[in-house]
Amino acid sequence: MSSPRTRRALVTGAASGIGAGAARFLLKSGADVIAADVNPQGLDALAEQGAAPLVADLGDPDDRSKVIEAARGVDWLVQAAGIIRLKDIADITVEDWRELFQVNAEAVFFCCQGIGPTMPPGGAIVNISSSSAKLSNTTEAASYAATKAGVLSITRSFAYALSSIPVRVNAICPGIIDTPMQDAVLDQVSALRGISPQQLSDQRQESVPLGRGATPDEIAELIWFLLSDGAGYMTGQAINFDGGLVTW
Repeated sequence: MSSPRTRRALVTGAASGIGAGAARFLLKSGADVIAADVNPQGLDALAEQGAAPLVADLGDPDDRSKVIEAARGVDWLVQAAGIIRLKDIADITVEDWRELFQVNAEAVFFCCQGIGPTMPPGGAIVNISSSSAKLSNTTEAASYAATKAGVLSITRSFAYALSSIPVRVNAICPGIIDTPMQDAVLDQVSALRGISPQQLSDQRQESVPLGRGATPDEIAELIWFLLSDGAGYMTGQAINFDGGLVTW
């Protein structure tokens, strides 16, 4: 009997945070992982663990094309690349808006478009959205929230478009996750509101029914489930991972 085929995966935003957690989990599970990120130093640890590093700016169409070409035929695609800009909603500029949409939504759409049809039957895509796609209480992240709402629409569209292969497409809406982006939110939003980062952190934790945030390794478990055959009847879904912050 032949041994099972090694699965191939592309993880974007793999240098830190959720992307790094997903890449580590997939490597430990025996997958061949292409780890893409704009930060070359951040990919070093994954390369030491066996990942193939790919330095690319997903917001740049030429770089994105290189990523798509490298990932043709992968079994799994995890799109965790994302950026955030935090400003008073009255100060958000057209340039801010366009920069965020290029990385957070445009790249997700065109990677689904370019990679999805090349994936084998049974392939799966997980797009990382955000609880901010469903909540609007952090108005300093309004443009970011709009991009993440776009990710949910993109996910639904490609769930239909790729169903005949079939390739499944689902999204996760994380809440408070211990990542560098979360640190930026605490530092910058607290400054805009005139309170300390600890005060803001306490306020945010208190809004979560389970009373805590989560780690990238925890969300990697959910990503793994959505990629696995165990989720073989799930597509087009947006799964909240936020300790009960959002329940719809």
